[in-house]
Amino acid sequence: MSQKSVLITGCSSGIGYASAVGLRDAGWQVFASCRQEHDCARLRSEGFVSPLIDYADTATVTSGLAEVLDATDGTLHAVFNNGAFGTPGAVEDLPTDALRAIFEANFFGWHELTRQVIPVMRAQGHGRIVQCSSVLGFVTMPWRGAYNATKFALEGLTHTLRIEMRDTPIHVILIEPGPIESKFRTNAILQFERWVDWEASPRAEQYRTKLLRKLYKKGGPDPFELPAEAVVKKLRHALESNAPKSAYLVTTPTYLMAAARRILPMRAMDWVLSRG
Repeated sequence: MSQKSVLITGCSSGIGYASAVGLRDAGWQVFASCRQEHDCARLRSEGFVSPLIDYADTATVTSGLAEVLDATDGTLHAVFNNGAFGTPGAVEDLPTDALRAIFEANFFGWHELTRQVIPVMRAQGHGRIVQCSSVLGFVTMPWRGAYNATKFALEGLTHTLRIEMRDTPIHVILIEPGPIESKFRTNAILQFERWVDWEASPRAEQYRTKLLRKLYKKGGPDPFELPAEAVVKKLRHALESNAPKSAYLVTTPTYLMAAARRILPMRAMDWVLSRG
């Protein structure tokens, strides 16, 4: 059997990087893409094939996938859609252009890459499409409206695609992590400063006492936070199992929120989530 190939996006750090290393160590032919060339160059220095794929730039989605297919004689066993960012802020303070930008990177680009790999997988007679969602793909938390919206949209699209693909040999799978060690907060600060004029908000005092503290002040480690390798364990099962699950939960908060959503009325869930 030829070596199985996987394209992973968002590999500059965090879940993407850990997945690239973990799958390479497990014998996969890994294509570890990043959205910035300097990150691609760093990964190439580590021995990876690293095509440039920026979800917000359709041309790079097409060219990056073409680079992968050139290296594999036109085949691809799996794709792991992963790269995403957050734009913190109250919904009423988020400019619509901020939502457009985050949807380009967290949703539309994923859809574009997925649409382009499906014909490849149909032609070869098998394939796996794995989407890195979040606990915030099925519950919401304050100050995270933009990210919540992209992940809810992703979950809806992915569940639909999975049902539509039932008559094909293509598996469509969700991974839903909770808190994972990454540069997510650091990257979110850049988006917050770009888009949100918090001092002009009627919620300015809430920003000072709540969101700004979480964003800028380094506290102790989250007791529920896991290293990115925790996601890799679930990813390997999703890619290698003969009967992969439709969705994989990662971290204790994700399991707790999934259970709470099933048993609590919405008013009670609103109270619980408002504490976050």
